[in-house]
Amino acid sequence: MKEKPAEKEGTLYISTPVNALVEGLYEERVTFADIKKHGDFGIGTFDRLDGEMVMIDGVVYQFTFDGRMSVIPDDTLTPFACVTFYRPLSHDRIDAEMGYQDFLHLLNRLMPSPNLFYALRVDGLFAHIRTRSVSKQENYRPLVEVAKDQVVFDFHNLEGTLAGFFTPSFMSSINVPGFHLHFLSADFKRGGHLLECRPVSGRIGIQFLYSLSVSLPASLDYLTLNFERDTGKDLDKAEK
Repeated sequence: MKEKPAEKEGTLYISTPVNALVEGLYEERVTFADIKKHGDFGIGTFDRLDGEMVMIDGVVYQFTFDGRMSVIPDDTLTPFACVTFYRPLSHDRIDAEMGYQDFLHLLNRLMPSPNLFYALRVDGLFAHIRTRSVSKQENYRPLVEVAKDQVVFDFHNLEGTLAGFFTPSFMSSINVPGFHLHFLSADFKRGGHLLECRPVSGRIGIQFLYSLSVSLPASLDYLTLNFERDTGKDLDKAEK
């Protein structure tokens, strides 16, 4: 008998509150076999922050700091993943080249409210894509410090897919607020966490997500961490 998914469609699943990642907890050790019970589309990272993760059509890809892209087996571990079963409600076209800020404005116009979660997938041609990845880390090093050593990649005239989510600002302790997108090239060789882009043409798919499911770790590190500190500024620096 086929196993039923752990989450219903229209639910965003987050394996660990993002604040744990911000504070340097990189070893929660959840397998992607478990993550796939909650979705077939999403983004995240790997044990000890070993690169950027994007999941598309149920396949998990890893883009490392040295520019390597790999398909990852289900027993691979993650400290943070954000996934859903992707079923877009609407599609819109990009028919002319636009800058990054115009692209973000377009995405904002397509969302009826800033108070919902959305899954976003953009398949298209990009005149320019700038991404980043980070190297494997020791536990407890704050994410804002890790981001100072990120490796930046610039790709030009490249087809591929942007995948990720929009999170309301009032959920910033749970997930990255605003747009959080990762990139996967059509040839499955390049990718990373999106820093900026210049789309030329493509299709935007948007799914409205009305419910949220969050797992809280049982590790001693998580249970004893003081979360009273406002990590908003650190998260903003680390993600941009």
